[in-house]
Amino acid sequence: MPFSVNGILCTLAVLILWRAEELAEACSCAPVHPQQAFCNADVGEAGSVPPGTSEEQLHYAKKLYDSAFHPDTGDRMNLIGRMSFQVPGGMAITGCMLQFYRTVPAVVFWQWVNQSFNALVNYTNRNAASPITPNQIGVAYLTATSTALATAVGLNLYTKKAPPLVARWVPFAAVAAANCVNIPMMRQQEILNGIAVTDENGNKLGHSKKAATKGITQVIVSRITMAAPGMIILPIIMQRLERYKFMQRITYLHGPIQVMMVGVFLVFMVPAACSLFPQRCSMAVSKLEPELRETIASRYGESVQYVYFNKGL
Repeated sequence: MPFSVNGILCTLAVLILWRAEELAEACSCAPVHPQQAFCNADVGEAGSVPPGTSEEQLHYAKKLYDSAFHPDTGDRMNLIGRMSFQVPGGMAITGCMLQFYRTVPAVVFWQWVNQSFNALVNYTNRNAASPITPNQIGVAYLTATSTALATAVGLNLYTKKAPPLVARWVPFAAVAAANCVNIPMMRQQEILNGIAVTDENGNKLGHSKKAATKGITQVIVSRITMAAPGMIILPIIMQRLERYKFMQRITYLHGPIQVMMVGVFLVFMVPAACSLFPQRCSMAVSKLEPELRETIASRYGESVQYVYFNKGL
């Protein structure tokens, strides 16, 4: 089946998933549930609990609130950039990258889509205490996209004579390389100026570049871990399935099949990868910059042994 049919099917899947929030909001005739009421800004800021709310509903509403509002600013995050959108968004884009890896135009298009998605996710889940300018966002986006494209196109041409399975792994190599560039570039202000660190009670102690480096490194490891199983194991599965005649008769469904199978991997890997490191990261005072260590010691003595910071996701 030609590329256009697979492309149309996968693109429709992406569009439907990205419109999910508006479809959900169409059902506005239903009474407001306590969980939804909790997630409204006025209720959250007031610290009140709607009448009739059980403890279980309160905990679940808190989980929903944490997934939709930024921990630093309290602002509502855009739908596509939330970590909770990683499964529907990631499965659609990753499935298409794994399906359309044979031609350079297809590789370029889907790597561009993926890096655009990643840039939005990285910006949304940054440590908002360190602002970033539009110019820096643009440079980060262009750098990461160029890295992904150069890696993908270069390896795609290099593996023309390699075993077919090696060529199927090219998208993962490009994604891993781009993550190592996209995340640090999108969060460069944290590396250059340091990230805000606090004591265990939330009292601000200063800014640390070493803490920023630790947090960003953990995020890179988490993101690559999140993508690895689906992008490494699924090509092996598909290569074996495509030997069967029934799969050869339904080539137009290979794209949607890979999208759904990636979704199965991400359902497990998104929470697993995010739980590798706590979002509220800690670091021993002894490992901070000498100036910051001296400042903390002069103000608090030996009472503060660890500092805490939001590493992002």
